[in-house]
Amino acid sequence: MLRTNTCGELRLANVGQTVTLCGWVQRTRDKGAVLYLDLRDRYGLTQVVFEQGVEADELREQARNLGREFVVSITGRVAERYNKNPNLPTGDIEIRPETLQVLNPAKLPPFLIEDETDGGDDLRMKYRYLDLRRNPVRRNLELRHRLAQSVRRYLDNQGFLEVETPVLIKSTPEGARDFVVPSRMNPGQFYALPQSPQTFKQLLMVSGFDRYFQIVKCFRDEDLRADRQPEFTQIDCEMAFVTQEDILQTFEGMTRQMFVEVKGFDPGEFPRMTYADAMRLYGSDKPDTRFAMQFVELNDVVKGHGFPVFDSAELVVGINAATCAQFTRKQLDELTDFVKRPQVGATGLVYARVEQDGNVKSSVDKFYSQELLQQWKAAFNANPGDLLLILAGPADKTRKALNELRLEMGQRLGLRNKEDFRPLWVVDFPLLEFNEEDGRYYAMHHPFTSPKPEDIPLLETNPGQVRANAYDLVINGTEIGGGSIRIHDRAVQASMFKLLGFSEEEAKAQFGFLLDAFEYGAPPHGGIAFGFDRLCSMFGGADSIRDFIAFPKNNSGRDVMIDSPSEISSAQLKELSIDTKVEAAK
Repeated sequence: MLRTNTCGELRLANVGQTVTLCGWVQRTRDKGAVLYLDLRDRYGLTQVVFEQGVEADELREQARNLGREFVVSITGRVAERYNKNPNLPTGDIEIRPETLQVLNPAKLPPFLIEDETDGGDDLRMKYRYLDLRRNPVRRNLELRHRLAQSVRRYLDNQGFLEVETPVLIKSTPEGARDFVVPSRMNPGQFYALPQSPQTFKQLLMVSGFDRYFQIVKCFRDEDLRADRQPEFTQIDCEMAFVTQEDILQTFEGMTRQMFVEVKGFDPGEFPRMTYADAMRLYGSDKPDTRFAMQFVELNDVVKGHGFPVFDSAELVVGINAATCAQFTRKQLDELTDFVKRPQVGATGLVYARVEQDGNVKSSVDKFYSQELLQQWKAAFNANPGDLLLILAGPADKTRKALNELRLEMGQRLGLRNKEDFRPLWVVDFPLLEFNEEDGRYYAMHHPFTSPKPEDIPLLETNPGQVRANAYDLVINGTEIGGGSIRIHDRAVQASMFKLLGFSEEEAKAQFGFLLDAFEYGAPPHGGIAFGFDRLCSMFGGADSIRDFIAFPKNNSGRDVMIDSPSEISSAQLKELSIDTKVEAAK
């Protein structure tokens, strides 16, 4: 090794030792008679001191000519530091150098390699290899490593086998758009990159590998946002001879171990909530349960009193923002503007304050007497000082809008603390959702999800009422993982394909291999997949997953560092039997 120690490990116990450190020059501070150099590597930072009359003049002059990010090797003696730095792990010592070697000079970086940098997102993404030198980004990747190792330890101890599945697979019509790869040896035909290893892990169950996992790359050609990337990582798992309860217990245990090992606390047993209750109480299948403000339906209380907005609405529903009656008219107008945003979709907001004397003052007082307003108060179980916020309109749209308003209120009131973790299992999802435009059903999760056994007869008579044997793990309003018990019977799987609009020929062409496998003794099985990037960003207290991925894409799906995607030569296109470039790429 070129070094004897790292820049983060030396302490007072090492005083008097001669060591060699290698790293990057963080900064130099020239005080005339004394020059200080901070040397940095992945492990930390150590101060090196060049003092007039102590270190050789030529050594001091050599240090004076160093620039930021020069790669150097320094050999010297560990000394106790006179002015200690309690904020630095190596702050009790310094290096008195004997030799200094420049291993590689460096250009002045385009932004400061500091915790608080002056580089914007685009610049840092272009020079990602420099951004990765910064402590916050390095710590993010160290967190990712610790989480991955925790997962592997837990699953290995539970008897799971890590198996790699193919990356070049077959395109399927369900789900998001595939990334496709042309096959040179099979002109005019294409592979797809996997959106998940779903069918392969089911085949592993048929093969007798009853406990499988993989920390695996997946690919979806979809529009991006803070928590999406075109390529992402899943903790992908499957188990045979299990019930839903077995899976929930197993992966609740895995998640709790991650919390204990990485965050230092046990969140305890995870509560459970049905999909129906989640939508009724929170207007979302991934409710943020760090704070209250559950929905209160008001149709029976507010209708029939002459207020046309309420009388004509399919649903009138609201939340109680406790202790917020002091909100000003300006703040209430801001909330009204918020719910009217196109992304939220409400047409307006009705509010009512519960005053200190117990009376209720609303924005629609002319339609409701104090006696009727007291019924509002009772419905919300409101107290003096509370603020009631009410929306009305089509049921699904109104619940969605109120969910957004609830989250906005939680944010404004500081109730969404990123260090307060509230895991929740959401269960009993609908198996299918009907698309009015297409006039057919789609699988809410995927076409391999098993219906609840007691609901199977409804597949023929009332498919919209069939519940899935499916479950999601939600933490702080974010879906972290989801899975289901799978169909393992060929006849039931064929019925599902038919219900989803597949002809018998289409089902055989797309999934014939799976249907055939089910005829050779497929065990009951189920599994789950965790969004590993989202898990990392949540544990790291961030909204975006990009800083937890070593080399992410930007919001346009581009890697600006290597300039990808890019055009390829006409010779390559010809070799792939692609005659012309797509017009949009010109």
